[in-house]
Amino acid sequence: MSIWMAMLIGACIGVVLTTMILSNTRNGRIKAEYEQYIAELELEHQQALAHAQKRSVNTSRAVLKGKMAEQLAPIMPQFQYLPSDAKFLGDPVDYVVFDGYTDLRDGEGSPDDIEVVLIDIKSGGARLTKGQQAIAQAIREGRVRFETVRIDFDD
Repeated sequence: MSIWMAMLIGACIGVVLTTMILSNTRNGRIKAEYEQYIAELELEHQQALAHAQKRSVNTSRAVLKGKMAEQLAPIMPQFQYLPSDAKFLGDPVDYVVFDGYTDLRDGEGSPDDIEVVLIDIKSGGARLTKGQQAIAQAIREGRVRFETVRIDFDD
């Protein structure tokens, strides 16, 4: 074998080894970069998950406080009506108050003193829903009436 052939084979082997070493180094660097990126994403995910859990617990507490406020409203000082005049509905409004009805029933009031009031109890930053706003608008515009529905079972 000639010296040139040996040098050519040696050069080819050198090129192959150099390519493999550089390739592994480059791949190792890319792998390290992606592993760091994945670690950062996992940390962000854990933080987002903790934040979402905290927000969920706070929302749940607010809802429970609101439901308790709805049920306890008639005995709270802010409630201006007799608890016996208030009838709980819950949805779409919390109470229908027949203000003056207890006095009329007990013989102390007059039919002209009765007022029907629809009340929704809110706590914290809660606002009326679109449906509740529509109900309030209907009342302001006088779109309210009383009906009697008779059910006969003798047929």
